Amino acid sequence: MVLHFFFFFFMFAYKPKPTPKPLLCLPQQLSSLDQIKQSHAQIIVLGQTNNGKLMSHLLASLALSQSALALHYSLAIYRSFTHPSVFVTNNMIRCFAKSESPRQTITLYSLILRKIDAKPNNHTFTFVFQACCKALALFEGAQIHAHVVKLGFGCDVFIRNALINFYYGSCGLECSRRVFEENSHVRDLVTWNTMLACFVRDGQIGVAENMFDEMPERDVVSWSTMVMGYVQNGYLEEALDCFRAVTNTGLRLNEAILVSVLSVSAQLGLLDRGKLVHSLVYSMNFPITASLGTSLIDMYAKCGCIEESKLLFDSMRRKEVWTWNVMICGLAAHGLAKEALKLFEEFIDKGFAPASVTFVGVLSGCSRAGVVREGRHYFKLMRESYGIEPEMEHYGCMVDLLSRSGLVDEAIDLIENMKISPDPVLWATVLGACKLHGHIELGEKIGKKLIQLDPNHGGHYVQLSGVYAKARKWEEVVRVRRLMSERNTNKAVGWSLIEAQGKVHKFVAGDRDHERVAEIYKMLELITTLVAKTGYTPNISSVLHDIGEEEKETVIIEHSERLAIAYGLLVTGVGDCIRVVKNLRVCEDCHEVTKIISKVFEREIIVRDGSRFHHFKEGKCSCHDFW
Repeated sequence: MVLHFFFFFFMFAYKPKPTPKPLLCLPQQLSSLDQIKQSHAQIIVLGQTNNGKLMSHLLASLALSQSALALHYSLAIYRSFTHPSVFVTNNMIRCFAKSESPRQTITLYSLILRKIDAKPNNHTFTFVFQACCKALALFEGAQIHAHVVKLGFGCDVFIRNALINFYYGSCGLECSRRVFEENSHVRDLVTWNTMLACFVRDGQIGVAENMFDEMPERDVVSWSTMVMGYVQNGYLEEALDCFRAVTNTGLRLNEAILVSVLSVSAQLGLLDRGKLVHSLVYSMNFPITASLGTSLIDMYAKCGCIEESKLLFDSMRRKEVWTWNVMICGLAAHGLAKEALKLFEEFIDKGFAPASVTFVGVLSGCSRAGVVREGRHYFKLMRESYGIEPEMEHYGCMVDLLSRSGLVDEAIDLIENMKISPDPVLWATVLGACKLHGHIELGEKIGKKLIQLDPNHGGHYVQLSGVYAKARKWEEVVRVRRLMSERNTNKAVGWSLIEAQGKVHKFVAGDRDHERVAEIYKMLELITTLVAKTGYTPNISSVLHDIGEEEKETVIIEHSERLAIAYGLLVTGVGDCIRVVKNLRVCEDCHEVTKIISKVFEREIIVRDGSRFHHFKEGKCSCHDFW
């Protein structure tokens, strides 16, 4: 550091005509706040605090610092200038713009106009508009826009780019569009990217696609904006298509694209896609940042590879709070409650402060493992030790835990004493438990209450029908189904996904649209025959129709997850793991059959349903039949 300083000092303090190049390199060299303070101390020791060039570039380094402590330090240095130049003032404005006090930027800008000899330049306005956007200072920003025009900066492309972003953040898309469309000759790639991002953030994906096609040139930011836009707006398959397209351009991918595609892979359970991204990270020698590492952990956990997630987590040098949260939630989703709770205790021991989502992971782990005592403990701990008021997700975990453990009365008591208005989902959870534990009268009461609360929700009718069907009250089943039809409500369609041979295959119950449908149903026949030899008897209680037993068995056999598993047995190698993602909770019969399939065919089958992960192996499931 001493050698570095003397090189720096002689370049600027003793050369009669210092060149600007080393000055511009200084902010990059002094990357941390500690380094900046060390250099400042050396400047003081050598009596160079009056050297304007040294001090101005010290302030420039602070303007680039990511430390939240840099603001007051920067202000102290700025006040040491008797006649601050526009370069010095711009850097102080930049410090304010990125701080938690962005409105101070406007005050300082006003000071430039009134007291400082150096007039604002184009850099001044870009930082000021950033601050106005952050502070939602529409009125002040519009006034400063008038100054831009008055001072002759109206055609400066950097200012126009800042204006597009400012107006979007302050008053919406239309104002940004007007700035973009006027002076169409004053645009660069950043202008197009900024406007593209505005359309994406506004959810106008179709317009964004048209603009993307019209762009005279594109860079990796253009592509990452589209990929993120697709993901954020739920167009997951389009995001994958866009990712495939950008990989063919030869551009070096950025972290935003990688994280976005990992998010898609996690949401859809596409392990092969996620592994492809992971291999790209290694091949590009991409640094494993906290964001990228956390996304990889999340992807592997949600694709059923929890061991891979644990290895990545253990290997990460820098873990943020949300890294721990993702790992805790991942363990919980796989039913590894003991590991999730142990990791939580380690998280606390390391001095991290748990957030609301941390306890969602902890309580969901307790729920999926059916550990009531621990669930009660952490629910109490959340409020009494950390001052976190329960939100709907926390209540949902506790109601689910109590209900499925047979403590229906305690679950109802918890709902009725909530400090916030209960979501109908909580009552639906209790209704499911009434069916499971045979509380017909209570289930009937709650079912009717749910239908009154939300008469357009088809799931409530289906659940109430299930309660009646289990009690073999077919007249009531027909009545509820007729009521459901009259009110034009529909049950959520169940589907199952399986990734195989480079494609994603989607099945619904009774599907006949797949190109290999004949082979799939032939495999289903083989499965049915082999499973029957083990002594299995179909559980047809979930079929809510008063039809013959044989017809009910046929309906059960054609559930979407069975079709996906049958296809998996066709196209994967002997001994390969079969991975299925289902949007709804797997039914009792399919759960039992999948256990038997895993033993008969000697395959591991991993199913991610709407509730949790099920690892089927050698005739057993990781959930221990508690889900």
